[in-house]
Amino acid sequence: MVQEISPAEFVRDRASNARTLLLDVREAWELKIASLPGAVHMPMTEIPGRLADLDRDRDIVVMCRSGGRSLSVARFLEAQGYPSVANLTGGILAWSRDIDPTLATY
Repeated sequence: MVQEISPAEFVRDRASNARTLLLDVREAWELKIASLPGAVHMPMTEIPGRLADLDRDRDIVVMCRSGGRSLSVARFLEAQGYPSVANLTGGILAWSRDIDPTLATY
């Protein structure tokens, strides 16, 4: 079962674990509207062909706009044997609401 992590929990945990990878699975056009510094962009449709680009030894937190696509990707990564995967609950919409209200929403 995929772990859920709120934006506030992610910010707190990342401060003590710099090895955590924030994986943004949104499309390129979505990044033009709103993006988070340090996130690695890999559109959802590219994930199966790019598994080798994801370090299995890192904690991975997957994000999208609202949490649905990222949950699907997180489940997929777990099924592929990635040991530490979480879904960013509420996605970038929750991030804008809870962390950075200046971040554009769509």
